[in-house]
Amino acid sequence: MRPVSARFLRTVRGSHEVVCEARVVSPGQTGVNPTGTLLSLLDGDVEIDGTADIRSTIDITINGRGMWPTQASSLLTPYGNEIHVRRGIRYGNGTTEWVSLGYHRINTPAQEQAPDGPIRVAATDRMWGLIKGRLVNPIQFGPTATLGFIVSTLVREVYPSAVIEWDDNTSLIPLSRSLTAEEERFEFLADLVQSAGKIWYWDHRGVLVIRKPPQTTNPAFTVSHGADGVLVELSRELTDEEVYNGVVATGEAADTAYPARAVVVDTNPQSPTRWGGPFGKVPRFYSSPFLYTDTQAQAAAAAMLTRSLGLPYSVDFSMVPNPALEPYDPILVTYPGRSETHVIERLTVPLTASEPMTASTREQTLIALGVI
Repeated sequence: MRPVSARFLRTVRGSHEVVCEARVVSPGQTGVNPTGTLLSLLDGDVEIDGTADIRSTIDITINGRGMWPTQASSLLTPYGNEIHVRRGIRYGNGTTEWVSLGYHRINTPAQEQAPDGPIRVAATDRMWGLIKGRLVNPIQFGPTATLGFIVSTLVREVYPSAVIEWDDNTSLIPLSRSLTAEEERFEFLADLVQSAGKIWYWDHRGVLVIRKPPQTTNPAFTVSHGADGVLVELSRELTDEEVYNGVVATGEAADTAYPARAVVVDTNPQSPTRWGGPFGKVPRFYSSPFLYTDTQAQAAAAAMLTRSLGLPYSVDFSMVPNPALEPYDPILVTYPGRSETHVIERLTVPLTASEPMTASTREQTLIALGVI
């Protein structure tokens, strides 16, 4: 969960004054309060999906009077400018506590009623720049190149001032073999991150975060009915689609006699999808040239399986907005007769005071991972 005060978490459950803001900023800034030009925000929302390549997208509508881009330097011209959005609470003493919702590169401005009608702007987080920024020439990395060096090289060709944050010393691990990034910058980087047992995304500060999937079981927030409750509506579903309880990870290269390999499965006897239980044995297969040792293969397999914990039970709900929540946050969902711990996968944060926030989750199941 994004950092907020205890007062914020208390206040969001009751009557409060909502404030929302969108401003155009020059590319490359970081922090939760960048400099830029405020827009006259009429409507919109932020969609955040922890399962998608592009984690965060915005769709906003602004007052269009005098704002339509007419030249390359115009604020809304989709040539690199970004929109920073945030939502907050204005307290009774006049102070405001803001929650940053991140930086988004302008993709498409559209105006149905020219010349002064509202302008709808679609924008995506900075991952879009890595996806679009395909390599003109191949780049070869030798065996001694570290993972951190490779990420920095490929990311900062697109974003020279990018701040990259690893959660441990994985960035210092050498590649151990020569590999070449051909055309697809994003795919090469995504494979590197996944093979290291990590997830990656541009966060609310404009920082590229590379970290292990969170495994905390302590709910960050309670979504409930009744007094001080925030739950508006709830639906639920059980499905076995795209559910697996094991991962087979293998290396792929001709420079080793025995390619790296590991099989990690759900071994918790209390898990409904335990390996060899009623659910059966349903493995997912993953291979990567970044996997040089069995230990690396095991870490990658464990991280992939961890991200699937709790499927196949999912809940969709709408609630009084708490903009501090984000994907991978565990929450306690309570409704008449039942209380469950879920992990957020996707949510939509409105940028108006009148709309609820919607979210999709999967139930969190405490399982043990075993190597076979």
